[in-house]
Amino acid sequence: MHDLLAPHRHDPNPDPPSADPAFTLTRPDGIEYDVTPSALSALPQTSVSDCYIVSTGHGISGPFTFTGVLLIDLLAAYLDEDLAWDRVEVISGDGFGTRLTSDELRQPGRAGKILLACVIDGEPMTRTQGLVRLIVPSETDDALRQVKWVSQIRVKREA
Repeated sequence: MHDLLAPHRHDPNPDPPSADPAFTLTRPDGIEYDVTPSALSALPQTSVSDCYIVSTGHGISGPFTFTGVLLIDLLAAYLDEDLAWDRVEVISGDGFGTRLTSDELRQPGRAGKILLACVIDGEPMTRTQGLVRLIVPSETDDALRQVKWVSQIRVKREA
């Protein structure tokens, strides 16, 4: 069976798949929340500098400073402290996605912390730029982990 969230090349998609910027967060126990950009802006904000957008077919642009919510902070806001989980799937409205481990979120590498960005260089992102965009600072060469137009975040635990 082909794993759609395993790192893979994909065709660039210059147009937003939907006008709706909200996404669904699904907890390991199946409870779902609709999360809007305004809900994200109510959470603690973090900026990560010297980030690049690496887009399949479009090359590299940047460096940028992205501001948004650390993914680990979003999870803390929506998950009970005792709810076990070990990975997070972040999926775009066009079906592209990536998988992150709890270790990556809790102990990020030297490149920086993983966040859901809504601001680029001090300006709110447009829907075309992603509006809500997963930024994985350690991703520098193939755009296999940066997800724009986030539409689903699924928090999972191994059975």
